[in-house]
Amino acid sequence: MRDHLILYVNGTPHRVGDAWAFRLLADWLRYELGLVGTKVVCAEGDCGSCTVFLGRPVPGAPERIEYRTVCSCIQFLCQLDCTHIVTVEGLKYDGELNPIQSAMVQCQGAQCGFCTPGFIVSMYALFEQQRRQPSPQDVAAACVGNLCRCTGYEPIVRAGTSVDAGRMRSLDELYPPAALARELQAHANESVSVRADGKTFLKPTSVREAVEYRATHPDCTVLAGGTDVGVQVNKCLRDPRDILALSALDELRSLKVENGAIAAGALASIAQLESIARDALPEYAKLLYWFGSPPIKNAGTVGGNIANGSPIGDSMPAMYVLDAEIELTGTNGSRRVNINDFYTGYKKTVATGDELITRVFIPLPRDGETLKLYKVSRRKDLDISAFTAAIWMKRNGSERIDDVRIAYGGVGPNVLRLRKTEAYFRGNALTDETVTEASRIARTEIAPISDVRGGADYRSQLGENILRKMYAELAMVNGNGTGNDERDSPRSHGVTEQRN
Repeated sequence: MRDHLILYVNGTPHRVGDAWAFRLLADWLRYELGLVGTKVVCAEGDCGSCTVFLGRPVPGAPERIEYRTVCSCIQFLCQLDCTHIVTVEGLKYDGELNPIQSAMVQCQGAQCGFCTPGFIVSMYALFEQQRRQPSPQDVAAACVGNLCRCTGYEPIVRAGTSVDAGRMRSLDELYPPAALARELQAHANESVSVRADGKTFLKPTSVREAVEYRATHPDCTVLAGGTDVGVQVNKCLRDPRDILALSALDELRSLKVENGAIAAGALASIAQLESIARDALPEYAKLLYWFGSPPIKNAGTVGGNIANGSPIGDSMPAMYVLDAEIELTGTNGSRRVNINDFYTGYKKTVATGDELITRVFIPLPRDGETLKLYKVSRRKDLDISAFTAAIWMKRNGSERIDDVRIAYGGVGPNVLRLRKTEAYFRGNALTDETVTEASRIARTEIAPISDVRGGADYRSQLGENILRKMYAELAMVNGNGTGNDERDSPRSHGVTEQRN
């Protein structure tokens, strides 16, 4: 078993076997390696100033490295063994500014400069994904999660659109992947354990090794994407002493549609889930578009989102109404649990001390079934929800409701199924009168609290209004309207719909 991490930064190898293994990537880059182009401003993954490329070898492709942007302020070194980090310094061309950097200078896209490196990395990622001239909308979408407090966004977008795509070099041109991928893959299947300053971490290379460690260390912090744990550490709310990092378990990154469901490994990223849902479950994809910035969705995982158990997690209500099943694996094997039976209280689950979430199965709506998802937050982009809702409905034609499932988030310690409201709807026609009564019943089933995102009365009113909104939208689709207005655009706002 290895007692140190192996990381490459801008093509240069590094070994980390001391207390830095438990620190955050941005701090290591700045204070240990002197790569101060990576800025830390919010330390929450919200502003994008610390954005870097994270490259991992592609399983089954021995000479490929896949790069995704992440927020380095909330990524722990111990979850990055056998990866290649590319910072803004690593994007220079023969010692000179690259075309994006030159365009930022020419278009006056920077003032204080704190946000500039993050914007450059995010725009570079855009040209990695598409080899054509970007539109202003392309640039704006690529830079979601990068905040500028002084320049304003117009010169930044103008800089992005003025770049000659033909002059851009891919990351593979800057860092030929064959030898680098072989070197990283040669060590990726080695378990790693580091002890320093009273802290311990293990990077297992099999699920069996992971659950056996968890069985003997039930209080360990399980680290998947790290997007929540990183924030808690930065805000001095948590100081993990024993970490189980799952990053080497490539078998948990699988994602596919099979047997009428999305089968997602626990380490599949939210970005990957959004991608596969665009065809398989478009309603969900639209909601996930608003989940967070690309760097957050690239890091955050499906399993981590479920394990975190937030009552306002954007991805959760849909899983409730679609009857998603969670696969738990422990020392005695695997079992499946319906997500409606998974939580026993606030951030408490039925999982035993040795069990890990390994997969989740999300059934897809069939013909005649409707799924509608809603997210309400103070601002449209990059905000934590004040209230979320999911409604799955099966109707006999356009009239009688044969079956319905309704789940609300932000109205209790867990996502809540509205069983009484569902029971009232079943067998009734979907009319103004039934929706009015169902809305009244829904309000009696929830017990929201007041916090910084909204008051209890506000959330209670949303519990009523969201059913009325659902009815109005369905009436528009089934009546004179087409439903193909601005509401169907993921750029318009966070309320979306799907017709099946």
